[in-house]
Formats: sequence, structure tokens, C-alpha cells
Amino acid sequence: MAIDLSTRAPRTVPSGYRVGHLARGPRSWSARELLVLSWLAPLLFALAWEAVCRFGGVNEQVMPAPSAVLATAWTLVKDGSLFVHLGYSLLRAATGFLIGGGIGFGLGLIVGFSRLAEALLDRSIQMIRAIPFLALLPLVIVWFGVDEAGKIFLVSLGVLFPIYINTVLGIRQVDPKLLEVAKVTGLSLRGRITKIILPGAMPSILTGVRYALAVAWLALVIAETIATTKGIGFLAMDAREFLQTNVIVLTIVIYAAIGVIADGIARALERRLLAWHPNYAKEERR
Repeated sequence: MAIDLSTRAPRTVPSGYRVGHLARGPRSWSARELLVLSWLAPLLFALAWEAVCRFGGVNEQVMPAPSAVLATAWTLVKDGSLFVHLGYSLLRAATGFLIGGGIGFGLGLIVGFSRLAEALLDRSIQMIRAIPFLALLPLVIVWFGVDEAGKIFLVSLGVLFPIYINTVLGIRQVDPKLLEVAKVTGLSLRGRITKIILPGAMPSILTGVRYALAVAWLALVIAETIATTKGIGFLAMDAREFLQTNVIVLTIVIYAAIGVIADGIARALERRLLAWHPNYAKEERR
């Protein structure tokens, strides 16, 4: 059998191909591009909503167009009432978050570090956590009346549990090998807590903070159904009585916007406090 030993010229590869196509990895997206993409779906939804309301024959009493909602917002901004209601709601949510978050974090530390405290406290806390807000509402009115204390109490109660659970979970998930190394190197108990346990539990704790921010507004909506004359919840309830659908939709949009802003603050807090973590450092570099 004849073997062809003739040499053939090697196939030429265009210059830049090996560098551009073989060495180049997957395209990395810049932070600005990712930000634009994150707002693409809400923008398309708003445009589709406007088109359906304008050309689909939808009754504006059933579902007002985004342009009508914006016009209503501008009217409330001009007379100053929107800022008054928003200020009251933000104050209640912030106060309740600080109180409930502080109590939840403290209880989480105690239960996370002590099995005895877990036996004494955890079951009772979980029983209270299972009670719906609406079931507590009549009792809260009896205890606190219709003053601000009852509203702040409900927000604090809602915030307490996510931070408590995630604090305990974060402490219990710290790698035992790191604690063994700390003992061998002679690190004090305070050093182990501040340099190993709390930093190791911080991702879980901040996840609880993000979830608690959402629960705070959910609790506030229920709290502001108690006799009140100020707040975003009151604005929605008052609009329902007069069938002002545009105001009701506006309050929903406000809650959504506040949720996005609060989540953005929590993400910024994560990037700052977890700069040492490889996953968050990688996200920061992107």
C-alpha cells in the first residue's frame, strides 16, 4: 500500500484568531451593563402595561395606565401629602427595624453560642414566629391602643425572626476546624468571636437583614390598617373607600420602589462588610 509522504502546506490560521477565539474566555459584563439589564424587564413590563391600557380597552377604574399613576403621584407631590404619608411610614419601618433587628440579633447570639439558651428560648420563639400578623392584630389593639406603639411593635416582631434565625444559623455553620486552629494558636475567646465566628456568620446574618427589610414593609402594611390618618397604608385604605384605583396602584409602586432601594442598601452593606469573602470580592472586581 502506497503511503503519500508529500508535504502539504499547513493550513493558515488568521492572525488574531488564536488569541481572540481560543484564549479569550466568556464575555465579562460590566457593572453598568448589568445594571441596565436588571431594569430591562420592569421597563418592558411598564411599556406593555401602558399599551394594553391605551389600546386594549381596559377600564381605568380596573387598571389605570402607568401615565395616569404618574400624574396622580405628581398631584400628591405638589400638594405635599405624599411626602407626609411616606415620612410617617419610613419612620415607623425604621424604628421597628432597629428595635426588632437588635433584639433578634441579641437573641441569635445567645442561642447560637449556648445550647442551654437554645433549650430555654428557641421553642418559644418558634411558636411565636408561627402566629400570623392578622391573628395578633386584635390583641395588639387591646395592648397598645391605636397609637404608634402598636404599629412599631408589629414591625419589630416581623423583623425579629429572620435576623434571629439567620444569626443562629450563621454561628452554627462556622467551620469547626477554624475554631480548633484558633485554640491551638492561643487566640482568646473574645478574639475567636470577633475574628472568626462573627465574620464567618456575617453572610448569613446579612441575608437575614435583606429578608427582614422585606418583612418590615409587609408588617407595616398590616400595622397601618389600625386606625391611623398618616402613612402609605392609610393612603391605600382611604383610596379603596373612594375607588381611587390610581392611588392604590401608586402605593403598590411606592412599596416596590422602597423595596428595591432597601435591597440596594443591603447589597452595598454586604460588599463593604464582606470584602474579605472571595465571592463578594469577585463581584466587586466585576
